[in-house]
Amino acid sequence: MGTDNLIFLEVLEWFDETGQELVHRLPEKGSGEIKYGAQLTVRESQSAVFFYQGKAYDAFAPGRHTLSTLNIPVLTKVLSLPWGMTSPLRAEVYFVNMKLFPNLKWGTRDPVAFRDSELGLIRLRAHGVYSIQVLQPALLINRLVGTQGMFSTTEIEDYLSEAIVSRFNDLMGETIDTVFKLPGRYEELSTGLVKRLQEDFSHFGLGLQALYINSITPPAEVQKAIDDKSRLAVFDDVNKLLKVKAAMALEKIAETKTEAGAGIGMGLGLMMPAFYSEAMKQGGRTDSLKCPDCKGPVAADSTFCPACGHQLVVFSRCPKCGKNLTPHAKFCSLCGSAAGATPVPKKCTQCSSDNLPDSVYCNHCGNKIG
Repeated sequence: MGTDNLIFLEVLEWFDETGQELVHRLPEKGSGEIKYGAQLTVRESQSAVFFYQGKAYDAFAPGRHTLSTLNIPVLTKVLSLPWGMTSPLRAEVYFVNMKLFPNLKWGTRDPVAFRDSELGLIRLRAHGVYSIQVLQPALLINRLVGTQGMFSTTEIEDYLSEAIVSRFNDLMGETIDTVFKLPGRYEELSTGLVKRLQEDFSHFGLGLQALYINSITPPAEVQKAIDDKSRLAVFDDVNKLLKVKAAMALEKIAETKTEAGAGIGMGLGLMMPAFYSEAMKQGGRTDSLKCPDCKGPVAADSTFCPACGHQLVVFSRCPKCGKNLTPHAKFCSLCGSAAGATPVPKKCTQCSSDNLPDSVYCNHCGNKIG
């Protein structure tokens, strides 16, 4: 190569204008001659490494250095210059950015398979950020940079992201059995990932300083199944609450004998068969229900008494005799009274007080009616 293509360097320094460069070589292109006595300036966030014939020799810490036999002793011995240290030096200087590089992205390009203990085999996507820092400049240059003039985080970010995703898949399979347990476990997963990736990053002279998981999301159909399960849990809690409140109301009614209490008791009487029926289904018992007319045993899910035909599901009652009526009935099947007639009060045989048609005890004196 002719001398016309050579670049003579007397001042060596580098400024990272992008904030993303890991390594920058001087000269960037072609061959260069570095004169003895040249000034080398290394910033606090940088490190400089001299390469000669493809090998790293001397490294420089932050500060201003005058290149002489004192500053490059290793390279001086290799060269054994016969011209009294006056000729230019054919070498390259690699400036390495030692600062922290934050907010690098990682994530799954394609959904990864995960065997969920409750949902079966599903596919998940995960995303997050991480930060790196160069720990061994020469190792980074030899294994990743090579002879490139510039090397930025964008050129290694994809590779590091794939390494993170690979370790993430293993960690998820070992520590999480269902996505329902993911809330509150992100920090634990992040810490486990950092420990597993430290060795992977150290192969290139890099240190993983921090890693965060922003989201782990299943596909839309799985999210819908999770939402449906949450709704069912809410409805189940509401049913339990209603049953508790109904039981508390019955307990209070048993303590009072007022007409208002009797009216409330009648309303709850229409509601309780459904609660009892559900309770019998859940408990698996069918021998404790009795027909209110003939007192014979009936199954918990029966609509009519198998012995007397009495209707067990209450839609409305006869205002005169209290007989259960079928939907849209106009007349009572027992006494023939019109369904919309005015209820005939039941007289107490002891005090002659008026009571509701289906009252069992007098709301005035407590005497049993009928």
